[in-house]
Amino acid sequence: MTSSDEDLPPGLRSMWRVCRLGYSNEPRLLVAAFSLTVLGAVPDALLALWLQLLGRGVVERDRVLLLAACLGLGLSAAGTWFLRVVSSRVTRRFRDRVTIALESHVARLQASVPTVAHQERPLLLDRLAVLRDEIYVLDHMYMSLFSTVGWVLRLGITVALLVSIHPALALLGVFALPTVVTSTWRPGVERAVQERAAPHMRLAKHLFQTATTAPAGKEVRVTGIGRRLAEQRREAWERGYRPMARARTVTAAWHGLAWAVFGSAYVAAVVLVATVLDAGAGSVLLVLAAGARLSAYIGATVAEVGWLRGIWLDGSRRLVWLEDYAAALVVDADRDPPARLERGIRFEHVSFSYPGTDRRVLDDVTLDLPAGSVVAVVGENGAGKSTLVKLLCKLYAPDAGRILVDDVPLEALRTDGWRARLAGAFQDFFRFELRADHSVGLGDVPRVDDRPSVVAAVDRAGAGDVVERLADGLDTQLGPTWPDGVEVSFGQWQKLALARGFMRETPLVLVLDEPTAALDAETEHALFERYAAAAGGTDGRITLLVSHRFSTVRMADLIVVLDGARVVETGSHADLMARGGPYSELYGIQAAAYR
Repeated sequence: MTSSDEDLPPGLRSMWRVCRLGYSNEPRLLVAAFSLTVLGAVPDALLALWLQLLGRGVVERDRVLLLAACLGLGLSAAGTWFLRVVSSRVTRRFRDRVTIALESHVARLQASVPTVAHQERPLLLDRLAVLRDEIYVLDHMYMSLFSTVGWVLRLGITVALLVSIHPALALLGVFALPTVVTSTWRPGVERAVQERAAPHMRLAKHLFQTATTAPAGKEVRVTGIGRRLAEQRREAWERGYRPMARARTVTAAWHGLAWAVFGSAYVAAVVLVATVLDAGAGSVLLVLAAGARLSAYIGATVAEVGWLRGIWLDGSRRLVWLEDYAAALVVDADRDPPARLERGIRFEHVSFSYPGTDRRVLDDVTLDLPAGSVVAVVGENGAGKSTLVKLLCKLYAPDAGRILVDDVPLEALRTDGWRARLAGAFQDFFRFELRADHSVGLGDVPRVDDRPSVVAAVDRAGAGDVVERLADGLDTQLGPTWPDGVEVSFGQWQKLALARGFMRETPLVLVLDEPTAALDAETEHALFERYAAAAGGTDGRITLLVSHRFSTVRMADLIVVLDGARVVETGSHADLMARGGPYSELYGIQAAAYR
């Protein structure tokens, strides 16, 4: 932000930053669209002048005035039409291109935020939900700004023509001020109510998607909850819509009263010119035309100002908020991750609670992950296993304590550089409905089109059987909603996600957060044996496995047992079994279930 930006009020500062964003992406189109919109205002506003000359020419039987008036009317009509056609073509192209630029900017901003807290905190989710809805009309903001300047120019010309008849006619502009006030006040009030209603509207949207989209389709039908979802969706929508409807009714009443004031003043002005001033037929025509157009111009101006106030100003504030939020979370990290791990990773008195709750998910955790080791993390659901992994991936920052990588604080390492040295797969993986080779290759973007690397990753993940069953192998489009796309089972999706996690061949940390939960115990055991055999090496790689299957984790070098947000035991399988503690107890229960 420049010093000139800081001198502006917050609202104008946010508008200025978004204007600069549009100019930086499409400077020529922005200037052309703005110039054409402003030029189009001039011939339109001069129509009242040509009517005045026409009236005088008829009354005075002046052929020169009649010719000038007719020529002016013709040129104004033709100029307005020509500039409107050319302007619409240019502005359409500008809107298309700037919309893509703004959408990409918002996507980059959200992706650039180092953590994922903004995607889980209700307040931030509500802001992001409104911003995502507004992003598709952000292009109208520029058009609204251009149009506002054009309407203001029309107003200036029209008021000047009225003042040429009598200075008192300028008071028509004063009587129009209530409409300006109500037009700028209404959107702010309605937008504030809309933000308060955002949780209800977001819930209504979620329930609608649940009832009408494929992922939940089977359960919706088997459980018979379709009618219930529809009713709950309607209730949520009503809770959100009712306060908005009340606010719109009240603001519309005040706005209507403001227009009644202006209408009374307009009638009085026509009577003044026609009777008291006796200014002649030409002047009466000018006042009739200019006064009528003045009301139209004021209506258009205040409508655009209202749009600017409601969408541009609020939308630009949200966009600027996202920019500032992303910038505020950029930690002063200027160190690259090590080329290899010498000592390993250490958690020192780490505590963490998820946004919006005071419950500790990890509480004073101190833990060493030695370089070159295979570490398994076990514990009951909610013990903090996945949270440990998320902190290690810098998806969250600890509330207390620190994480050290070869004695260097993790927060001091560049986030992008650190994540580039991570690899792995997660239980809550995403289904990338792309071509199969790209769905796997995204695990290492620089090599996404490197077919041998993709094939090697598929082999490492034991996903060869999945690819063999696909009609066109790795060239198969995944996802039944796409042309020639195919559906694959959850277990097959999970194997492809595993392959994606193995695209990076030499990571410092390989994370496997219950990545084979959909596979049977024997398949998982065989896969993990392969991972354990490949662990270590010259780079000191740490393989971190989170699993609920104790028969699989027994081969790990170090087993970490979490319970109640704390580390309760660490050691090898043999050590932990000999102690007869929580691990031994849980192992015995699970082993008995397999007998």
